[in-house]
Amino acid sequence: MMVFCTLFDSYYLDKGLALYRSLERCTEDFKLYIFCFDDQSFKILSNLALKHTVIIHHSQIEDEKLLRLKEERSKAEYCWTCTPVIIEYVLKQFREENCTYIDADLYFFRNPQILFREIEEAQANVVITEHRFTDSWNDRRLCKRSGKYCVEFNFFDQSENSWKALTWWKERCAEWCFHLYEPERMGDQKYLEKFPQLFKGVHELQHLGGGVAPWNLAQYKLSRIEEAGPVLVEKKTKKEFPLVFYHFQNMRYLSENRINVSSGTHSKKVKDAIYPVYLREIEQIRKELGGLGVSFSVKKIYSSNKLIAFLQGNILRFKVKSLSDIYQLEQFR
Repeated sequence: MMVFCTLFDSYYLDKGLALYRSLERCTEDFKLYIFCFDDQSFKILSNLALKHTVIIHHSQIEDEKLLRLKEERSKAEYCWTCTPVIIEYVLKQFREENCTYIDADLYFFRNPQILFREIEEAQANVVITEHRFTDSWNDRRLCKRSGKYCVEFNFFDQSENSWKALTWWKERCAEWCFHLYEPERMGDQKYLEKFPQLFKGVHELQHLGGGVAPWNLAQYKLSRIEEAGPVLVEKKTKKEFPLVFYHFQNMRYLSENRINVSSGTHSKKVKDAIYPVYLREIEQIRKELGGLGVSFSVKKIYSSNKLIAFLQGNILRFKVKSLSDIYQLEQFR
């Protein structure tokens, strides 16, 4: 059985439910530990009694040290701080053989078992996923800021190699985990660059279908759409691969009825093969949650720095690089 964990609060409840439903469509062979970071998300998810989930209230992982850090960091920064904590909790408290952290804004188009076959064949204890930036000037700049690896699909098992890496990462995040760009630090993410140097049993995920996201989507073109989802082609190598999961990061609402998906590509064909499926799912879930008293802000803020937070909530969401990135949401309701 594939064991995953994720964390979010009620503001990300629509994305978290979309993640769960996408997994449920792809496979029955999984368990998802969901750490709820507010009471509302915990109550709603507990009442939904989703078949393949274990619902955990944030208070179960919080000790005095974490509670102090919670006061010092933004909501998003605190969640980043807790990423290695929840992986550790699943491995320790539930004694799972392994656990893979997945971001709440992932969406699975195909059974992720293909990724776990790669992990098994590599005899990996820890798996990290590259951003897969290009060698362009802008991508080198992004890599320098955000790091080579993305905290989105991170596997740890019960081995000594894994525990050493996980404990080190947890300690580093407790020391410093902010939305600031420093030479060797940015949130919980740039710490992963040290893993291959410091620890044994670390494997970089190779399957291109795991880790497609706005920061690398321009490298691919659409080959065809199968019943399960898109099949893409890497432009540089002509290598064809099925899309396993997509990371729907950077989507920003311009209003209640319009969204800027910030896809990173100008190809409308590629966008239309990926984004409408997710947007339709999100709109349906938001409608359901609206009946339960859950509302969502169009502003997306994740920095504890007041100036950066203002820019995120009031300026950056209107930054449009491609007009075809704007979708009218009425069509998905």
